[in-house]
Amino acid sequence: MSDFGTQHRQLAPGPSPAKSEKLPGGDSPPGESFRTASDASKKRVSMACLACKKSKRKCSGVPPCDNCRAFNRQCIFDETLDQRRRVAAKRTADELSYHRDMLNDLLKLMRAEDQTYALRLLEIIRHDATAEEIRTYIDEMLSQIEGRSKVSDVAERQLQEVRRVIDVEGAGPSFRPKVMDIHYLCNEVPYRVPAKPWTTVTADADLVSHLVSLYFTWDYPFHAFLDRDVFLDHMRKGNINSDFCSPFLVNALLTSACLNVSIQHFSDYLEAYVEPGDIVTKGADFLAEAERLREEEPTKLSLAYLQGTLLLYERYSISGDDDLGYRMLHQAIWTGESLGLIGPRVFAPSLGQISDDMDISAKRTAWGLFHIDTVVHADFLRPSLIDKVNLGRPNRYVTEDSSVWFPYPSHRAARPSCLSQYFSESCNLCEIARDISQRLFTINDNAASMQHKWQAKETLYERLRGWYTGLPDTFDPHRRPPPYIILLRMRFHTLVINIFSYGTKGTVSSPDSEAPKTPESPPGLSPLSKYNTFDIVQNAAHAIASLTSLHRREFGISRAHHFAMYAINLALFTMLESESFDILDSDFLALASAFSSIANRSHLGRSLFHMFRQSVRAKGQGRHLRESHVVSDDLKDMFDEESTLSSPWDDYAKGLQKLEMDERYHGIMEGERSLSEMLDRYESLSLGKDEIAPERPRS
Repeated sequence: MSDFGTQHRQLAPGPSPAKSEKLPGGDSPPGESFRTASDASKKRVSMACLACKKSKRKCSGVPPCDNCRAFNRQCIFDETLDQRRRVAAKRTADELSYHRDMLNDLLKLMRAEDQTYALRLLEIIRHDATAEEIRTYIDEMLSQIEGRSKVSDVAERQLQEVRRVIDVEGAGPSFRPKVMDIHYLCNEVPYRVPAKPWTTVTADADLVSHLVSLYFTWDYPFHAFLDRDVFLDHMRKGNINSDFCSPFLVNALLTSACLNVSIQHFSDYLEAYVEPGDIVTKGADFLAEAERLREEEPTKLSLAYLQGTLLLYERYSISGDDDLGYRMLHQAIWTGESLGLIGPRVFAPSLGQISDDMDISAKRTAWGLFHIDTVVHADFLRPSLIDKVNLGRPNRYVTEDSSVWFPYPSHRAARPSCLSQYFSESCNLCEIARDISQRLFTINDNAASMQHKWQAKETLYERLRGWYTGLPDTFDPHRRPPPYIILLRMRFHTLVINIFSYGTKGTVSSPDSEAPKTPESPPGLSPLSKYNTFDIVQNAAHAIASLTSLHRREFGISRAHHFAMYAINLALFTMLESESFDILDSDFLALASAFSSIANRSHLGRSLFHMFRQSVRAKGQGRHLRESHVVSDDLKDMFDEESTLSSPWDDYAKGLQKLEMDERYHGIMEGERSLSEMLDRYESLSLGKDEIAPERPRS
């Protein structure tokens, strides 16, 4: 017995955590590693992570918890779900307020004069519809009754109020917090990529994955000047010497993603700001990094360099900084010519057969560059610089059109992407736009007669109509396509407006015209047209209004590609030029409301909105606004020329000072502006002035 007792020492309590010390070399005191689990079990856990709550496991309470480490999963603690915390109490109060307001608005809707829609809504509610389904139905119902005289003003006002409260701009109700842990969003991020070695701005792969996903969801499809799959594959490999991904390209892409208005609603995270909450400084660190990398390799000829330059063009064209828009576009075109993608040279990256990645990337970049060139120059009534593309179009119908487009980060339904079909139809439209810009907008083109020019307009318009009627059935707005298809249809209507609104003064309709005549058409020796151009242009503007409402209803207007701002602005000024302009026109008011939302995203938008507001006030229709019971007080204060109330819209004039800094910008000009004057100033504020093309003749 004595021998047994000498072999085993007596057990004694270990040292308390407060008195224990680390041993030399970083070792823990004896028994500490064996005590962790038992000590943790004695602690009271304040709250469990989302994964443990879902699996009903006991959580250790400290991120990452023991269970999440064991199962190698993301550990997320959402304090808003803890009912003992102040943030949860605030959220509960907001939810109660939200549901109370929604109930009141629905009751007002049920009391409206026209009971048809209210009865159908009641029937849907009786079938156990969710709040999201009820909201979707209200949106669709509103789109059907807008502009119909049989619907009373009371019902329309109540529907508008319901739409405002439910907040169609987002995927969830308005009480949802905008600022949340970015790691929570990244549970469902569509494209996961590393931060290193691509950027020195942040090491957070979740933040980079979030921004990259936003870019490829909302911005990328419209121009698509890089191949998404190739880029992502090489970014994940982390080889900075890749021909398809470079630090300059990645930082330029992150800059564009930060500037995108999607960030305004879904990326209000400190990591995305230099100064938290200031939208102007979003992505400033990424931009500085991209500019530094670009200066280090100013003459490097590669697809990644060309793609990064186009991304900076997009950034500068939205912000209007330092008139670098045209400069970046010209640099990209020069690089494309040097690589042989466009122009007289032949594309030959290396001797021998090129890889599949190089083939698809070169084709995508060449046609994407062509796309941007035709959009920019046709928009601002200038001849495009690219005559032809040396490569065939990319062909990925099987992989792309069989996939779906998911509106990350919302929880709205996904839909067929149709991305290859879209890209093909977009290229077809680009070829027509190139011919429009080069045949109609040539500087100092005095050789052709007015009759010859008008015949060219009609021929180009008929080509446009042929393209439009040949669009696939999947592009029909009633099928609720992805946003880039809506923008493609918008672009068609902007080209129609540009064709007939530039240099068409004095034209009249032909006696043989099938289109209805306008009594205002004066007689004379002007060229005869077989089309009623006034109706064509006005119908195009109203079509843009309809597509804008569709985009706003399906995805929100604040997420739209910046081309939407151009289309909306063009349509509004087209309506303003009508002699029968009525400020109470429902399409005009809907477009003006959308424009006020999208203008907040940039200095350029705010400056354009100020010019538009001044032009509306110059029409002197404030009395109609004051007498209307449909128009909101905000719109009345915005457009009533006799309003003396101070308004945040007054601050939008600050950006117009740029127009007085260069004589080529033709000054600010107060009051009413013509469509061509608006486009001239839009170009100056966005891109500066084209150093290659001479000044356009001014009316």
